[in-house]
Amino acid sequence: MILSEKQKSLVQDLQSQEKLCIQKYEHAAQEARDQELKNLFNNLKESEQQHYNSLSQLLTGTCPSVNTDDKAGMNYNPKATYFGSFNQEDKDFDQYLCTDCITTEKYVSSAYNNDLFQFAEPEVRRLFNDIQTEEQNHAEMIYKYKSVNNMC
Repeated sequence: MILSEKQKSLVQDLQSQEKLCIQKYEHAAQEARDQELKNLFNNLKESEQQHYNSLSQLLTGTCPSVNTDDKAGMNYNPKATYFGSFNQEDKDFDQYLCTDCITTEKYVSSAYNNDLFQFAEPEVRRLFNDIQTEEQNHAEMIYKYKSVNNMC
C-alpha cells in the first residue's frame, strides 16, 4: 500500500499522539498512589504501544490485521480501593490523574474519527476504527475505576 504525503502526515500525527499517551501512562503509573490504578495505567501504556507499532507498520506500507471484538472496557471490573479509611489526598491525586487521562483518550479518539475518512483503503479504516474503539475502552476503564472509588 502506498500512502500519499497527506496520509503519511496524518499517520505520523496519530503516532505522535500515541507516543504522548505512552509517556502519559508511564508517568501516571509512576505517580499513582493506588496499586490498582498503577496496574491499569501500565496495561493501558502497553495498549498504546501496540497502537504506535501498528501505525509504524502502516507507514512501511503494510496494514496490520485487527481484532474488532474489543470488550476490554466492558469486561474491566476494578476493585474499590478508596473505601473505609484512606488518605483523602491520595484519592484526590489519583482522581486528578484519571480525569487527565480520560481527557487525553477523548482527544485521541476524536483524532482517529477525524482522520478515518482520509483513507480509501477499507483495511486502514478498520485499523483506525479498531484503535478508536480501544481508546474509548481505555476511557471507559478509567471511568469504571473512578466510579467504583466514588470519584465521579
